[in-house]
This record gives sequence, structure tokens and C-alpha cells, in this order.
Amino acid sequence: MLPFRNRHEAGRFLATKLTAYANRPDVLVLALPRGGVPVAYEVARELSAPLDIILVRKLGVPGQEELAMGAIAIGGVRVLNDHLVRALNIPDQLIEAVAEKEQQELAQREQLYRGDRPPLDVQGRTLIIVDDGLATGATMYAAVKALRQLRAARIVVAVPIASPETCEALGREVDDIICAVMPEPFYAVGLWYEDFSQTTDEEVRDLLMHSRKANSSA
Repeated sequence: MLPFRNRHEAGRFLATKLTAYANRPDVLVLALPRGGVPVAYEVARELSAPLDIILVRKLGVPGQEELAMGAIAIGGVRVLNDHLVRALNIPDQLIEAVAEKEQQELAQREQLYRGDRPPLDVQGRTLIIVDDGLATGATMYAAVKALRQLRAARIVVAVPIASPETCEALGREVDDIICAVMPEPFYAVGLWYEDFSQTTDEEVRDLLMHSRKANSSA
């Protein structure tokens, strides 16, 4: 398989796997910022569904921040990779320090992206949670747990690229899962994009605004 050119192309491809959810009034597409937003924007547009965000922050291992020892989400949700924490002998106070720092960042980003819009209301909705890929799945697990607490009716995870093992494991936690491509060997999400440059806060806000305008005029 050739890599996706960028996240927008990946989103358009992913949308072709989600046609069963098109034009349904109960469907809401939720992106994991920041990288999931361009993907979810294309999915929402193709499905004629509204787009919003679900705020999640990865808890990186100190000194190896790209390695997730867990994640936090809105509503006080925290998910830990207990196996990794034990294997690296990470003390509780270090986990608490990282979690507190990320909680502050989560609150700032919620304000940055949501502004004066009301808090997320997902009760009774069918939610399609989108990211640009699944590696360990730590942030997606946290998002799913948070949305269960908010009483979503049905939770669907959708990603363009995924580790087969993570896709299989996460599939047991949700109502439906779409992992469009599951390469073997997997290695890393970024290898499957020609352009995997970081999505900016400005891009996130612009895409959310464009999607809201498109939905209000539909």
C-alpha cells in the first residue's frame, strides 16, 4: 500500500468505509485534536454530519514523551497502561505530576477550540470518533471511556491506519470499529503519510468553523 498524501486524503478514503452512517440525524463525528481533525473534517463532510472534538491528552513517559503510559480526557477520565507502568517502574507521584500538567493543557485547549460554545452533549447520539491513526490506542481508549460516561447511545471508532493488534483489542470496547488499513508490519502511524506535519491550533479552529458553517447552511 502507498502512503496517504496527507490527513485530508486519508479522511476521504476513510469516509468510503462509513457510508452506512451517512445522512443520519443521530450521527455526530468527533475528532481527537489535533491530528484527527483534518481526517474527521473530511469524514463529516462526506457523511453530511456535524463535527465536534473530544479533548484527550496523552500521558507520556518522562524522558520518552512519545511513549504513552496512559491518557486523560474530559470528565476526569484517566486510563493507564498498567503493564508499561509496572515494566518501567514508574512511581505514582510521577504519574500524578504528568497528569496534572496535561490536565492544565487539556483545559486550555478546550477553551481555545470551543470558545463560548456549550460543552459537548452526546447523550443518545451515535458517535464516530476519528483520529489520524491507532498505534497504542491510549488516547482513543480514554475518549471512549469519557463518552461512555456522557451516555452516548453508540460508539464507533474510525481511523485510516491502525496497528492490527490495537484495532482488534479496541474493537472489544466499542459498538463498531473501522480500521481502513492495517499494515503488517505496522511500525508507526506517521510512516503511512507522505505529509505527517503537525496540525496547528489555527487549522483545528478553521476546520471546526468551516464545518459548522456548512452544517448551518445545509
